[in-house]
This record gives sequence, structure tokens and C-alpha cells, in this order.
Amino acid sequence: MTNRLSSRLLAIVDALPLKPGMRVLEIGCGPGAIAREIASRVGDGHVLAIDRSAKAIIQATAASAPLIASGRLSLRRAVAEEFQLMPGEALYELAVAVRVGAFDGRHPEIERQAKAHIAAALTDRGRLFIDGGDPLQEIELRM
Repeated sequence: MTNRLSSRLLAIVDALPLKPGMRVLEIGCGPGAIAREIASRVGDGHVLAIDRSAKAIIQATAASAPLIASGRLSLRRAVAEEFQLMPGEALYELAVAVRVGAFDGRHPEIERQAKAHIAAALTDRGRLFIDGGDPLQEIELRM
């Protein structure tokens, strides 16, 4: 699947420890290019892509119809600091956030809330990666 990812975004996806069958949460999906690339790599796994912008979710939905129809990708309007699983929704094994303000260090209280909400949506061994680092850095969720 060709999403025409920039070399920077492709390096981020390449650095993720993705495995077939994995459930992945993308925070701040924008138009969904990273989510589509991840979905193409996790086989029969599932990607949930969230964004605070209704416009971004509309764009991502329009560009992702085949993956949505296959059940490998879903989209939801949500913010990291308030994110909650839907009733009966399975936990995720990995989360990734690229250029998400809740994790950029400028708003410590929002970051604390976002970490708590994302941690609650991940398995006990679930991991959160954000951009920065080379090209990613892992954020510790459990202290």
C-alpha cells in the first residue's frame, strides 16, 4: 500500500516494533497516512486512529475506505487526555503519537492526563512511542 509517506514519517513507522496481529493506537492521526501504513504492516491486526479534529477524521475516513471496510482500521474523534476505550473494546499493544501537543512537554498537566488515559487503553506490556529521538522515543507510562 503506497501512502506516499515522507522519509521522516516512513522512518518513524519503520522504527515501530510492529508485529502481525498487533492492535495499535495512533494518537493525532491527521489525514491518516501513518495509520494506513501501520495497518498494512500488522496484517490481521487492527489500528485505531484518533484525532481531536473532526476535519482530520473526515479526511482520514475518505482516504481509508478499503482498510475501514476490511475491519483493519477504525477512526474516532478523541483527544489523548480524555481518551477512553469503548465498552467491550480490546486493549491495544502499542500507541504512537507524532507531533501531538499533549506529549510535547509544554503542558505538564495535559501530558499527565494523556499518559494516564493512554496507559489505561494499553495492555500491561503496552508501549507508547512519540516522535523525537532517532526517530522515536519511548514514553514511560507506568511509574
